[in-house]
Amino acid sequence: MKERQASLANHQLIPQLTAYLQQIDLPPLRFMEVCGTHTMAIARYGLRQLMPPAITLTSGPGCPVCVTATADIDTFIAASQRPKTIITTFGDLIKVRGSKSSLQEEMGRGGDIRIVYSVLDALDIARKNPNHEVIFLGVGFETTTPTVAAAVLTAAQNKINNFSVITSHKVMPPALEALFKDPAIKIDGLICPGHVSVIIGADAYLPLVKKYRIPCVIAGFEPLDIMQGVVLLAKQIVDKKSEVEIAYQRAVNRTGNNQARSIMATVFTEGAAVWRGFGEIAASGLHFREEYRHFDARHRFDLTITECKEPAGCRCGEVLKGIIPPPACKLFNKRCHPGHPIGPCMVSSEGACAAFHKYDTTSLHYPTPLSKENR
Repeated sequence: MKERQASLANHQLIPQLTAYLQQIDLPPLRFMEVCGTHTMAIARYGLRQLMPPAITLTSGPGCPVCVTATADIDTFIAASQRPKTIITTFGDLIKVRGSKSSLQEEMGRGGDIRIVYSVLDALDIARKNPNHEVIFLGVGFETTTPTVAAAVLTAAQNKINNFSVITSHKVMPPALEALFKDPAIKIDGLICPGHVSVIIGADAYLPLVKKYRIPCVIAGFEPLDIMQGVVLLAKQIVDKKSEVEIAYQRAVNRTGNNQARSIMATVFTEGAAVWRGFGEIAASGLHFREEYRHFDARHRFDLTITECKEPAGCRCGEVLKGIIPPPACKLFNKRCHPGHPIGPCMVSSEGACAAFHKYDTTSLHYPTPLSKENR
């Protein structure tokens, strides 16, 4: 009963927030969300269509599978072709194409590739298959990395030496700075990722806000949460403020989860990483520390990819930077669709192209492409 009452209250509040946004005098604004769950929620609940003409909602690099570089995908595929090797991965990666193949295609060729729901499942597979190498494909932001670090610590403690990880883990703040520094991208406010912020805390965004004077609000994932985040960003613009506000106080605090970050820091250290659409970003990736390098599958099996090829015509990189909306890509819903995805943004359940395909294919609410006048 209480949940139903809360739901009714939310439905009543959203029109009030929408009306408030319509009433205030705003310049043209572009607010970016950088969380795949936000991407899907905005499309699913039609929040983009509730915005006044002045406010544009655009998606950024919030989908971890989408920002994974083609070279990393090629590395995953190369690992799957090794003899007596079991690849364990989350389901979103299966259909993502590399230069010449995908994990799904390698499964069809006889590769032992298994979808897991947790890295702990991969560890269990390693225990049960001592004569095989078991490699977990580590893709994700600060949200999922602590569990991977904990699995590595468990493997070390229990001497599960046939377990390893190809780490393509990334951290969010350096990518946000890359966005803010790019003169081709106009961002007036940031809806910060809720899940990531649980780990890193709100204060992690303060250096960026102070340096670039861009308002930030950490929002939850319900429609009311996101609308509240948009309203708070608009208020900061009206009041000429640039702050980090928490609109998701039931989960996020200022300092984050110190224990989770400590576990990550025990196993991994920050270093450069390549992001799809961005290229190499300093200090944005997580690499194994020397004392845990035995669990680094790249190092153990010499998995080095020197050349890779991007999908022809795919504009995922521009979508991830918020320069174009998915329908602006000529492949969208034509050659590229969920049944035959060409780019990762159509594959992942958190991808902007998948969100537009499923819920929002007619919206071209933000400039296509971003013109000099709009920058």
